[in-house]
Amino acid sequence: MSLPNQEISNFLTERIEGGDFPSATYLVGQDGKDIFSDSLGNSVVEPYKVKSKLDTIYDLASLTKPLITGLLCSRRIELGELTPDSSVSHFLPEFDRPDKNMITIRELLTHSSGLPAWKPLYILTEEEPERTAGVIAGLDLIYKPGTRVVYSDLGFITLGILLERMTGHSLAELARQEIFAPLKLQQTFFNPESALQTGIAACETGNAYERDMSEQTGNGVYKNLRQRIIWGEVHDGNAYFLGGAAGHAGLFSSAQETFRLAQQFLANSSQILKPETCQMFRVDMTPGLEEARSIGWQLAATRESSAGVDLPRDSFGHNGFTGTSCWIDASDERVFILLTNRTHARAIPFANIHSVRRRFQSLAVSAMNRMV
Repeated sequence: MSLPNQEISNFLTERIEGGDFPSATYLVGQDGKDIFSDSLGNSVVEPYKVKSKLDTIYDLASLTKPLITGLLCSRRIELGELTPDSSVSHFLPEFDRPDKNMITIRELLTHSSGLPAWKPLYILTEEEPERTAGVIAGLDLIYKPGTRVVYSDLGFITLGILLERMTGHSLAELARQEIFAPLKLQQTFFNPESALQTGIAACETGNAYERDMSEQTGNGVYKNLRQRIIWGEVHDGNAYFLGGAAGHAGLFSSAQETFRLAQQFLANSSQILKPETCQMFRVDMTPGLEEARSIGWQLAATRESSAGVDLPRDSFGHNGFTGTSCWIDASDERVFILLTNRTHARAIPFANIHSVRRRFQSLAVSAMNRMV
């Protein structure tokens, strides 16, 4: 069992006391071993308090994109079942239309497809999940594919549907068969069982944030938007509408098992991918555009990324809306995991924790370097 790093723990305690988030669990690992870890604050504040623990399970939100969808796509690229430059319309005929028939798997994986960032699919599909691919394909592109990077939930929702179509299995079942079971993960899943609720960090009360976004984008108000405390079920409204497991969100895990997932992207420790496949995650596939992106991940070379200034530029990472992040330095085989639930017990706007993530990485790198 690793020990806390006092400097990191003190910093995160300050941010808890400052109201950024009610809890924080972190793990910093190297060469497959966790070096520093700690859990601070309360994972639940309302309706009653539950103290956060090292095995507290968090809604990882958009970490689902690289850790599940990106990993499953990479495995299929490795097996030759997908190629990065395959046309999406080859797998999803809904995309066989003049403005979208040339969108590629690579463009979806690197957020350069031209698809909008977000839409309330539960409204646009008229509550019919099976219409999702057609509704996304029917949206106007906001730029020519391959010319910009605009982060898009819709792109990864599309990838999730594509994986389901090509395999005949649900995304949750694919993840269980190809990731969770081989890695013997016990605290990583979609749609947690209700008996596990008290071990899960709580999220927002109702979906006020999404309600406001929907109104601002002119899509109206969804009459069935959740009003209850979102605790033990996925926070993201589109993922909830799609059954709790989607290409962009829905994954729950603990810090220790998130660390196991992160190791699958490192050449020397992956049990799922070949070493040469793991090299893809360090390659900038969007040179000259707004962000440096690889398969499913953002690179630290991206200006003002949440990596901070102390990680190598070919490190790769991702954030989750609920307050989570994971960064991987492949050159030193280091992993930096910070899990918070910033959407819980706080009125919107939620705290912007970009500087917290950057500071966490810097403190962790400094502590690790002192050990060398």
